[in-house]
Amino acid sequence: MRLTSYSIIIFIITSFNCLITSNTLVAENSAVILMYHRFGETTYPSTNIRLKQFDLHLAELRNKNYKVLPIREIISKLKIGESLPEKTVGITIDDGYQSVFSEAWPRFQKLKFPFTVFISTALIGKNTKKYMSWDQIRTLKSAGVDIGAHTNTHNHMATSSHNVNIREILTSNEKYLIELGGIPEIFAYPFGESSTEVQNLVKELGYKSAFGQHSGPIDAKSNFFNIPRFALNENYGNMKRFRLILRTRPLPITELLPKSPLISSNNPPSLGFTINSETLKLSSLNCFSSRTGKLQLEKLGRRIEIRMPKILPSGRTRVNCTMPRQDGHWYWFGRLFVVPEIN
Repeated sequence: MRLTSYSIIIFIITSFNCLITSNTLVAENSAVILMYHRFGETTYPSTNIRLKQFDLHLAELRNKNYKVLPIREIISKLKIGESLPEKTVGITIDDGYQSVFSEAWPRFQKLKFPFTVFISTALIGKNTKKYMSWDQIRTLKSAGVDIGAHTNTHNHMATSSHNVNIREILTSNEKYLIELGGIPEIFAYPFGESSTEVQNLVKELGYKSAFGQHSGPIDAKSNFFNIPRFALNENYGNMKRFRLILRTRPLPITELLPKSPLISSNNPPSLGFTINSETLKLSSLNCFSSRTGKLQLEKLGRRIEIRMPKILPSGRTRVNCTMPRQDGHWYWFGRLFVVPEIN
């Protein structure tokens, strides 16, 4: 068949557009994971979301056509390179407080939003005014709610010994088998804090992915054993921040150092990464520490080096790096550092 000049031009343009679309899909194949703890328990503002705030969150997800998918489906698709819908969101809840059953679940049921609850087994059934019972958790599981692992006693894994962490996981696994008939596939670190050693242990013991509590969206290049989530509570649950979170995309980075969130030496640490894109303007990149505010960046080509201005105190320090996009979205990368308590 002979092609006219016009047909050839149309063919070239169409092929070029397809290439652009394909590249865009790869770049935009990401998701935002939300994290909650308590619902309507105003005595605990640091881990609670007010019900009015929560209702506004759910309305935003529903009215703006966000695609709330099961966590395991999101992770599975990213791992195999399968495309996610635009505006994909996942919902997680830590610890299994009673208000998950009484307040959050009925709302999720009404909207048919899937979610995952991470359970620390030793806490369940001892104080049913505070935590859910195993009967309630079985009810959730029977209704399709995903149950994730969260150790036995909610120990601080980053600073616990290797043997303690093994015991915590194996003890909780035994309890999941007894009470739920199976061991969860996904894990969340208590307090969201881990180390490379802890991450490797969780992987070795059979879990398919694990979550932290540092901020940021996820994509196929994320560390699936330290997956970021955006934590929401009374102080950080307003609609301005919530809408911003939903508009984030992963900052394309490689060669991240240090690899471990645990800082046992070399304090203050130096944070470094390479921006894996030639088109992004590094002049618009800003990084902030939860301890000292805006950080000084050293730019070596596409390499970013950040030297903390002073020694990090014991506990956690968050670092967030953001870059605005022309379409109103934001590139976002979050890092959590953990410094052990000095005895």
